[in-house]
Amino acid sequence: MAIFEGAAVALITPMKQDGTVDYEKLDELVEWQIQSGIDAIVACGTTGEASTLVDEEHIAVIEAVVKKSAGRVPVIGGTGSNDTEHGIHLSKEAQRVGADALLVVTPYYNKATKTSLIAHYRAICESVDLPVLLYSVSSRTGMNLTAATVAELKKIPNIKGIKEASGDISQIVEIARLVDEDFALYSGNDDQVLPLLSVGGLGVISTIGNIAPKQTSQMVHDYLQGDLKKAKDMQLTQKPLIDAIFAEVNPVPIKAAVSLLGKCELHYRLPLGVPEDATVDRLKKEMTAFGLL
Repeated sequence: MAIFEGAAVALITPMKQDGTVDYEKLDELVEWQIQSGIDAIVACGTTGEASTLVDEEHIAVIEAVVKKSAGRVPVIGGTGSNDTEHGIHLSKEAQRVGADALLVVTPYYNKATKTSLIAHYRAICESVDLPVLLYSVSSRTGMNLTAATVAELKKIPNIKGIKEASGDISQIVEIARLVDEDFALYSGNDDQVLPLLSVGGLGVISTIGNIAPKQTSQMVHDYLQGDLKKAKDMQLTQKPLIDAIFAEVNPVPIKAAVSLLGKCELHYRLPLGVPEDATVDRLKKEMTAFGLL
């Protein structure tokens, strides 16, 4: 069975002025997401600023999301690393604190060969008993998971799907051709959800879901239930807002958007910092047009 169908939010990690994680706001965000109808929550992904969390914080954030979710939706822990042993450690810890599944990005910077890449994923997968989603986002990692490589990786028993954020629709179609119904395709790009669903995808791991969880989940379910026009209309309506939340590197604008809703303070960890004034103005304009402000 798939880990989820619909929309999972790649949740931001709220922080205080002193740079520590704001666990009170985190709890509030989780509750709001669940009450809004989100189908799953990814803790400590790219949007959650995982790369600047130390291991203890990383696992504490996943644990906090697990506890607050209390089994109401699946919690997927981001545990990828460019160091296989580090990825194993994070994955084991995420399992220990109750994560339902793992999201494992390709190792960045090292530029592994296909053979060593498969060995990397196999080592992480064999260290845990949880289902694992691959995460392909070459714009950040410098490494693309080709369709042929995905076809090899899906042979590892607990690899159950992929968050595909390459932006290459032809590659997504080829992946869909090579995998089977036991392998879930999730869009990693908010503006390409319906194209991916059209070739058998099951949903999206979403950034815009941080501010529009209800609408994003409903869009996917409308499509899966056959209301293609309603789903298409929402995808197109979201497009200007999606462009706004990616006007600067993610998660800078989306965290600002969440703060505009009054749901977190606007604090980041360097090297990320506050967005440009023009970006904030654009967010306000598009959030107002979408009905969020």
